[in-house]
Amino acid sequence: MRRRTRTPPAPLPQRQGVDPVRVRLPADGPWATVGEHLVERLSGAAPGAVAAMFEAGQVVGADGRAVSADAPYEPGMCVWFHRELPAEVPVPFPLEVVHRDAHLVVVDKPHFLATTPRGTHVTETALARLRRELGVPTLGAAHRLDRLTAGLVLFTVRPEERGAYQTLFRDRRVRKVYEAVAPYDPALALPRTVRSRIVKERGVLAAHEVPGEPNAVTRVELVEHRGDGLARYRLTPATGQTHQLRVHLSALGVPILGDPLYPEGTGPGPAGDFRRPLQLLARELEFTDPVTGVERRFRSTRMLQAWSSYPDWAGQ
Repeated sequence: MRRRTRTPPAPLPQRQGVDPVRVRLPADGPWATVGEHLVERLSGAAPGAVAAMFEAGQVVGADGRAVSADAPYEPGMCVWFHRELPAEVPVPFPLEVVHRDAHLVVVDKPHFLATTPRGTHVTETALARLRRELGVPTLGAAHRLDRLTAGLVLFTVRPEERGAYQTLFRDRRVRKVYEAVAPYDPALALPRTVRSRIVKERGVLAAHEVPGEPNAVTRVELVEHRGDGLARYRLTPATGQTHQLRVHLSALGVPILGDPLYPEGTGPGPAGDFRRPLQLLARELEFTDPVTGVERRFRSTRMLQAWSSYPDWAGQ
């Protein structure tokens, strides 16, 4: 078995709960200097931004010393730096810590908060917030929950244990139960198991179903329905394709309330519009702890807004 190489520790501290960027110089390339490579690699940065980082001594090597832009290019060399943090609209909802011990932190994530830094969501993410609020810089995410979905997310405290918990999710040894609010269709026969093939293309917001061998499986059950035409559904996924639950309920003709993409949405609304969250909640996580052997079961106590405050959702 090939032994996994451990990533060397970062020579720069975190900034607002965000790790520095690590760049490993490729084995082959036309670059004569470190600066030439980073200018090309970070071509999307503001003009002059890379040069400014070098001039300020903000690009460092493994020893923490500044690397100059004209330093000779060395294949395999690693450099670290902090990217300029984007301006972000604060997500005005708290993170609730459901469980904390020496190994795990489990939180009940609000809608609109991304799990980990990515793209335009960096400091306004569950991971960065938790590192700041709990003062635990070693925290890492064991899995991801979509930014628009609320509910349970598991973080690890010790970096050396993170792989064991990530493997649980990769190998589908975590029982996950979700809850959704969507239209009620008396003609829809439930419970049922939905199987389809879902494809998500890079750069395209929405995923879609295509013919072929199923790669997405979801158990859909009706919990209860009301006279206003809404219902609560229990969703138990056996797989973890991007937007799987949203795609499957939409395909059944009962798209989740507040969904900006399915069946034919226009994409997320403007930043800062928190009035109509996606009515999808990661309600339960259950697994055997790979480190302690303890049977773990966590449950969110959140109530989906459309179910608890119907008048605000009338006509949706």
